[in-house]
Amino acid sequence: MISGSHKLASCLLALLLLTGVWAQRRRDPLNPLEQDQLRDAAQEPSERLKLYIQFSRTRLTSLEQVRSDPKITDRAQQTRDRLQDFLDVYDEMNDNLDTFVERKADLRKPLKTLIEADTEFQARLRALKNSADANKDEARKYDFLLTSVLETIDTSVTDHRQLLSEQEEAFKHKKK
Repeated sequence: MISGSHKLASCLLALLLLTGVWAQRRRDPLNPLEQDQLRDAAQEPSERLKLYIQFSRTRLTSLEQVRSDPKITDRAQQTRDRLQDFLDVYDEMNDNLDTFVERKADLRKPLKTLIEADTEFQARLRALKNSADANKDEARKYDFLLTSVLETIDTSVTDHRQLLSEQEEAFKHKKK
């Protein structure tokens, strides 16, 4: 009986250690300057969402630079890393949007900007997917992630448009 409980304790300890190692490997896609900017805009939905859009654009530009730089030797891994950074920032933006919705903030103006950015992000990522199809060996290493990112954006576009419609309706009635 004691050996069974020792095995269980050992397994739990190993699981905790692996979780800690995984958490350490996962890096924050935002640099300290970006984190400071977000902290300064913590209570301003419009400013905060503009920052997230800007950070997302920066991640896509970095991705495009990696794709076009002939000196990059591990292009597939670099592409995958940049895609993951974009997705992390974009997901964080959506989490912030949800928080501001719960607070019943007026998001009509930033949502219009966000919907325009969503359209831009879709176009840029689809262009990557189309160019990735030309090099199948390389694309295999990040295709699943790219497909997931595109699905996230597609779903978000629908959600953002629906939210804008709801916000316009709610604030129309509030003014009366």
